Order: sequence, then structure tokens, then C-alpha cells
Amino acid sequence: MKAQVIFNPNAGQRDRRHELKAAMAYLEDHGWQLTLKETRGPEEATTYARQAVAEGYNVAVATGGDGTVSEVANGLAGSEVALGMFPIGTTNVWALQMGIPPLWPLRQHSLLEAAKVLAKGHIRRVDLGQVNGRYFLLWAGVGLDAKITEEVEPEAKKRLGALAFVIAGIMVAKEFAGTKVQVTIDGCEVKRRAILIVASNAQLYAGIMRLAAQARLDDGLLDVLIFEGQGFPATLRHLFSVLTNRHLRDPQVEYYQARRVKIISAKPLSVHADDEPFTTTPVEIGVVPGALRVVVPQTLPPGLFTNS
Repeated sequence: MKAQVIFNPNAGQRDRRHELKAAMAYLEDHGWQLTLKETRGPEEATTYARQAVAEGYNVAVATGGDGTVSEVANGLAGSEVALGMFPIGTTNVWALQMGIPPLWPLRQHSLLEAAKVLAKGHIRRVDLGQVNGRYFLLWAGVGLDAKITEEVEPEAKKRLGALAFVIAGIMVAKEFAGTKVQVTIDGCEVKRRAILIVASNAQLYAGIMRLAAQARLDDGLLDVLIFEGQGFPATLRHLFSVLTNRHLRDPQVEYYQARRVKIISAKPLSVHADDEPFTTTPVEIGVVPGALRVVVPQTLPPGLFTNS
């Protein structure tokens, strides 16, 4: 197996080169041919992934967090090169979704476990979402969560990890009001006052919340949730309902499955793709079925695919 390891040294809260070296040595001992590329700026992981496609690699291993995974996925979309992962980021939602152990302080050997997943795993095709031309693997968000990602400073994220998002979330939510939106879902138009709209390809959200439990990675659909309301009390109520897995019973949460979504808002709303700030409304969001090959563990969490 010929693989390119695309390493984001800024991911996570400390240097992981030692663990990465051990994980790469494991794969090389099992017959893999590896090259290492280290990123130095935004979108460079996408460039390296496209090089891996052009140079005939079998796998591109995103070594970082969900932002790095997303950038590599953008470079691999539509190709035969599979996405693998060494999770060393802040939340590592894609790894958690796949059942790949992330590199947390109490799991010092988890990169070696991730290497074993690569060595023994198999390849599945998954859908990709696309927002205004940019692919996303996990989700795109419009409104509150996108504004929070804009407010998190890279230095704070490096120093505080997930706590940086909690602090930014409190500061943003206190001042965030619902906005009138027009959402067209597969040609059907709805008008609401929304705090947050999420178009999800995966089930997990922010690492711990099963926002879209009905989502399947290969069903050719996105799971779209509209959280209605206005002001801080409505935001807190939605947060509590999601944390307790009651949000789909809330009359102020609307849930759809769709292939195409168009969002227009009364004022520009922030938009993120896989937790990376991207653009503002208006946006068009769609699904590209089977656009990406991914390396997955032999044993997957149930319900991620249509035939599992």
C-alpha cells in the first residue's frame, strides 16, 4: 500500500511527532510505503491530497483534526485515492464517528491503534456534502455555530482545546438573535426565524452530540435541521434538548432529509464547512453521492451505512 501522510503540525494542543513516527513505523513494518508531507498554511493539505491523486497513491492519511480531514477530502473527492486518518486534533469528530480512537491525554498509544485500523481496515464509499462549491464530510452550519467558529482564535484553540469553543459559544450565544430565513428543501420552500441550520452528512456533532441519528454516510441524502427561535433562552433550550437527545421532539426543531438546500436570510449569516469558517448566506448546499473512498475499521459503529 502506497500512502501519503499529510501532517498538520498545528493540530491539537501539543507536538505529536513522536507518536506519529511510531505509527508510521508500524505501517512500514506491515509493508506500507509512506511519504510525509507537512502543511504550513490553510488549504495546503488539499494541495498535497491532489498531488497524491496525481502521483498514484492508494491512500492519503489526514493527520490532524476535522479541518485537516476536510481539506484532504476536498483534494480526494471524485478520485480512487482513499482517505485515512491519524486523529490528533481538538475534537476529532470523524474519528469518533468511525470508532477510531483519537489521541487524547489518557490514550498515549491511540495513534498506534489508528495505524492498526489503516493496516487491517477496509474501504467504503461515502457521500460528500457541498456548500457553494466546497466539499464537506461531516456537516455545514449556518448561523450560531458558524459564528462561534469565527470567534475562536487559533491561539486559544491551541491553548484551551475544546474549552475555547465553550467560551466563545457563551459569548456569542448571549448576543445572538434569530434571523428570518427562507429555506428551499428539494424545491419546497419554508420561511422561519432560525438560530441555527445544520446540513449533516454524519450522525455526530461537536464530538458528543448525536444530532442526526438517522443520517447514513452513503444514502445520497443530507439530514437538515432547522432550530427556530430568538434570543439566548431559545438557544439554551435547544442546547439542552440536543444534549438530552430530545431535540427531534421539540416543535421548534424541524428535520428533513434532502438532496439540495438553498438558504437565503434577511441579513448575512455566517457559514462553516466541517467547522471551518467559509462564507455567508446566501448558500446552496447539496450532496454528491459516493464521492469519497475512506478507510474504515473492520468493525464499525452500527447504523452508519445503509446496509449496516
